Amino acid sequence: MTDNTKDSGTTPDPADDTAAFAVNDSGEATPPTARPTVPTTDAPAAPSAPTAPPANVEPTVPVVNAPTLPTHDVPDAAQTVAYPTDAFGRPIESPTASSSAYAPSASPQAYATADSYPTDAFPGQPFASNKSKEPGRRKGSVALIAALAIGALVGGSSGAGITALMMNGQNNGVPVSEASGPSNVVVNNTKSVNQITAVAAKASPSVVTIDVSSSSSGGTGSGVILSDDGYVLTNTHVVTLDGAASDVKIEVKSNDGKLYAATMVGTDPISDLAVIKLTDASGLTPITWGDSSELNVGDSAIAIGAPLGLSGTVTDGIVSALNRSITVASSAAPSSPDATTPDEGQSQNPFFFDFPNQDGTQSQGSQTATASIALPVIQTDAAINPGNSGGALLNGSGELIGINVAIASAGSTTASAAAGSIGVGFSIPSNFAKRISDEIIANGTATHGLLGASVKDASSSTSSTVGALISEVTSGGAAAEAGLAADDVITNFNGVPITDSIDLTAQVRVLPAGASADLTYVRDGKSVTVSVTVGALTS
Repeated sequence: MTDNTKDSGTTPDPADDTAAFAVNDSGEATPPTARPTVPTTDAPAAPSAPTAPPANVEPTVPVVNAPTLPTHDVPDAAQTVAYPTDAFGRPIESPTASSSAYAPSASPQAYATADSYPTDAFPGQPFASNKSKEPGRRKGSVALIAALAIGALVGGSSGAGITALMMNGQNNGVPVSEASGPSNVVVNNTKSVNQITAVAAKASPSVVTIDVSSSSSGGTGSGVILSDDGYVLTNTHVVTLDGAASDVKIEVKSNDGKLYAATMVGTDPISDLAVIKLTDASGLTPITWGDSSELNVGDSAIAIGAPLGLSGTVTDGIVSALNRSITVASSAAPSSPDATTPDEGQSQNPFFFDFPNQDGTQSQGSQTATASIALPVIQTDAAINPGNSGGALLNGSGELIGINVAIASAGSTTASAAAGSIGVGFSIPSNFAKRISDEIIANGTATHGLLGASVKDASSSTSSTVGALISEVTSGGAAAEAGLAADDVITNFNGVPITDSIDLTAQVRVLPAGASADLTYVRDGKSVTVSVTVGALTS
């Protein structure tokens, strides 16, 4: 081969050198007398760094690299054909025999197809399968940065969790058994994640949707995973269809879309808490417990559950009030020896369980119940609707601070009036819920304190002090043993201010049987504090 570099003083492109030679009749490569000029209108020039032409050489029209065709394809001719490329200089698939060598490919360019977009134009969007490798790597980097931001918010392993979520979007065909991460938490804008996003990403894998059915009815609620082998905490009124059924079928849907059958471990109607066990479950993500005694009014409160059957719904608000007490009618609750005497003309109880039938209407059990329970609750303005029952209320770190249980109605508790959240929802404090769930798992039942006294609200006609007025003391009970008597007004119990009879009953039930607490009462204008050891409430 003749060296052509001496005359021009430049080094030829190897590809161009191959393209410049032809094949003679004897099969030897000979240099052509002139390089063919390729029209630039048919084949765009391949991108390259601009260089200035030598001063003594006229500018030449750039040509596209052309491969040497086999001699048996085109005999006795110059075997050079322009190689077509796209707008970015990338080779286009060879045309068919009937096509022109310069004709554009029949298929549209990759960046213009209906299911693919330029990566930089839509950062963070989940268009994955047909992108080039380089955009895929860039998208993964953006996802990792977002994951680190979320990890910084919630700490622990949550960053790894959301990294897995976003990186899983790069793969196809992941088996269901290997699916992981919060599938319902969608992050479209990785540059704008906040605390709510972080909490949802951390806690959503620990919240489940519960479908309960009997021979004649059914309903939907929520639950919280307690262990990796499938213990789940929820409300008694969820798994008993609001007390209307004892023989029920329970099906649980986890956050990653898996379905489990479940069996009853135990119920506690006094606290409206229950524990179920998923069948053949393993590798689940347990909820992280928070300390409800450390809450402040104004703290962040994030609710996750299945309102109206909409699994994985996230709402947020604040802790509106602490040490609130409510009474809720319950078909499953036993009658209580600690009787609460209602005041004459007392308005209808505005609180009700937020549990829907499968057709979306309110469950009927609470409307026909004759018994009621007193619950100590966290009040929140995070939206809680029918179906959130048994779901999680979380703090800003993604820790469980409450089990959502009930909502308030602005009017009647009939199905037509109780349309949804009015910004007044209630959750059972996590410290109380943890004690009950631990006892149910260990023993199948839970215990509650009993004061042994009938109480009612103190009023101006009976006392000048706000509190719970004792109407009658049971002989041999805890109140009698502590020296309490009729007409005493209890103002504080176990460090919690008592404003009425519901407050007192709720706080007594928080304690396990046999526990001790300090009790403050007023008698003849004098305040006295005594220690009382509560009895055991029998169900």
